[in-house]
Amino acid sequence: MQDRSSFFSFSSYLPLILVALPALALGGCNESAAEKVEPARPVLTATVHYEAEIPDRSFVGTIKPRIETDMGFRVSGKVAKRLVEVGQIVEVGQPLATLDEVDLKLQAEQAQAELSAATGVLAQAAAAETRAKELRAKGWTTDAQLDQAKAAADEARARLNRAQRSVELTKNSLSYATLTSDTRGVVTATLVDAGQVVASGQPAIRVARLGEKEAVVAIPETLIGRARTGTARVSLWSEPGKTYTAKLREIAPTADPATRTYLAKFSLPDADDKVSLGMTATLTLADAATSRVARVPLSALFSQGGPSALYVVDDKGDVALRPVAVKSYESNDVIITGGVDEGAKVVALGVQKLDPSQKVRVVSSLSF
Repeated sequence: MQDRSSFFSFSSYLPLILVALPALALGGCNESAAEKVEPARPVLTATVHYEAEIPDRSFVGTIKPRIETDMGFRVSGKVAKRLVEVGQIVEVGQPLATLDEVDLKLQAEQAQAELSAATGVLAQAAAAETRAKELRAKGWTTDAQLDQAKAAADEARARLNRAQRSVELTKNSLSYATLTSDTRGVVTATLVDAGQVVASGQPAIRVARLGEKEAVVAIPETLIGRARTGTARVSLWSEPGKTYTAKLREIAPTADPATRTYLAKFSLPDADDKVSLGMTATLTLADAATSRVARVPLSALFSQGGPSALYVVDDKGDVALRPVAVKSYESNDVIITGGVDEGAKVVALGVQKLDPSQKVRVVSSLSF
């Protein structure tokens, strides 16, 4: 009897249990759906970088002085001493080399002796001219004798003048025996040595002025116009991170017969002491009239009947559709002139399946 009463008691609660089970099952499904979060979509991105539409061109050049002079003696003779070496800095008036002065001193002494003789002859001729004038005034001599005395005095004066000039020339020649620098610079070559006999004007010491330096490069004929109108900058191989402003100073009127290039010289007005002569440099020519554009993959462009746009991804994984100005199309890229900032990341693939409210995850490659 007890088992039968228990059965009837359970039977009375059974309908309530059957009603409660579906409700519990439905509540568990709702909680699972609430906990399910849509994963972020993996995307490939491309970085926007603006650059000149016409690419810059670079050339290898050499740093050289604007003025490099071959200095020589103004008189001939035998070199006694060479006082400088290659690479030495010289100042204005510093002696570079000297000649043997024996012969030059003898010439100076000879000129001085001729000056003394001419002085004595002039004194005698002047006295004779004075006496002739006095005698002619008293009527004791003729006009012919007076004229002869005047001519002798004039000749003596001219001889004295010539002797004086000869003394000055020999003094100058003696001073020319010491070759001095007329500018501040660096010695780039020594072309004579002690004991060598040199002629007047023969190159002896080569000095490069330190006042202005320039970059010398060979320019092809297709870029002559850009070299004249564009902007140029120079960087040294020893310091590639630093650039110097360059200005075209001179360009050869004819091309080199072997290379068919034109020798161009660019001055470096802001060159410092780090720019040494003989260094290798890179000259970069840019077209001043070109506009700045960016190249992005053609698959990154989104267009559905409206203006062209790109999906820009931020650091949080959010995407935003930004309209861009398209200039031209290439086989694999599209050229834009604006609309997105420099360095922005844009979605490169699958833009037609993206939603501006969708979260994305940037990956380096996609695998299927």
